[in-house]
Amino acid sequence: MSLKERCGGKIHVRSVEVSTYECEGEGIIVEGILKDERLKHYYLLSGEVHPPGTLHHMVIRMLIGDRLAIKKIEVEMPRTPHADCIETINSLKEIEGFNIAPGFSAKVKKMTGGVKGCSHLTTLFLVMAPAAVQGFWSNIARKPFNDKLSRESMEKYLIDTCYTWRKDGPLMKKLENTTASDEVGA
Repeated sequence: MSLKERCGGKIHVRSVEVSTYECEGEGIIVEGILKDERLKHYYLLSGEVHPPGTLHHMVIRMLIGDRLAIKKIEVEMPRTPHADCIETINSLKEIEGFNIAPGFSAKVKKMTGGVKGCSHLTTLFLVMAPAAVQGFWSNIARKPFNDKLSRESMEKYLIDTCYTWRKDGPLMKKLENTTASDEVGA
């Protein structure tokens, strides 16, 4: 019997949505939304029964510039389970000015993890970083690539980031051959 077949009624849903918007002349804006929905009544530590509903609703927006630099971060917390959660609203501000690059997630965890921030904001932010890379590329790919941009970008952002983009893999060999034949014909 599969795990899905063993499931009873759904009790909780976490939804995370990340969208990218063009921001002419400034880069892109990446917006992340995290919502936790409790679908059944539950008990608070005090013993009080609480009805189903939204437990967390958090929004992060980042302005991303050249080289995946984080120029500005805005945070909204429309729904939190505790009043003092809102005190973490500025916990991501220190990350402004950083570039999304190898080692980024470890830095974010170190700067905002544990009592330094909100685990839900940190979780959302860490989901947004690779989505920001996708949005960045989606924005760039709206125009034809020039050789310098594509070669530099591949080296900095793609090579060895996953199995498919491994340096010695077939995709990179194909791209190298394409680039080499373009240079010969030039």
